[in-house]
Amino acid sequence: MKVLQIPVGQMANFTYVIADEETGEAAIIDPSWDLEKVFDVLRKSGWTAKYVINTHSHFDHVLGNEQVAKITGAKILQHKASVLEHDIEVEDGDTIKIGTISLRVLHTPGHSKDSICLVLDGQLVFTGDTLFVGNCGRTDLPGSDAAEMYDSLYSKVAKLNENLILYPGHDYGQKPTSTVGHEKKFNQVLAPRTKQEFLEFMGYGD
Repeated sequence: MKVLQIPVGQMANFTYVIADEETGEAAIIDPSWDLEKVFDVLRKSGWTAKYVINTHSHFDHVLGNEQVAKITGAKILQHKASVLEHDIEVEDGDTIKIGTISLRVLHTPGHSKDSICLVLDGQLVFTGDTLFVGNCGRTDLPGSDAAEMYDSLYSKVAKLNENLILYPGHDYGQKPTSTVGHEKKFNQVLAPRTKQEFLEFMGYGD
């Protein structure tokens, strides 16, 4: 298995290419800008893009969907709560197969209604804008909900294997990757709190 983390655009976004090197099947996660970097990787590696997967439907994570799908033939995959055009819908607990790789879908609303994390058990998790290195996604945008973010972070993400490598949707932290365990220990948004305390921490107190 190969995971490539590609910095793109002017908003510190990450696009990811994950590939099963044995079968040559690949998926592109959150294509937006600098698509030539993605196409170059596919061409040089001889990989075939099976899916475009979006961790959520905000513009800076989906801008490249149509072009990547048109050029590669990949199917666009999003959570069923997305209102954007897509080919395949997934929901919490579903599995996405890329060659011999299995990504488990975690529905993690909070930053957006259709936010998902993608878990490769024992190895890694793509967290999109649900959890960054040292922070979490905004909850003051249309479709955001701080209470839902609390449930997603504390009931789902924080309960993952602490050794999982964390690949976020943006390069907002001191380093581009982390682990679930490190974030639980050092990320203030995961400090032990009640939901009300979390809402106050996020600026929604009475």
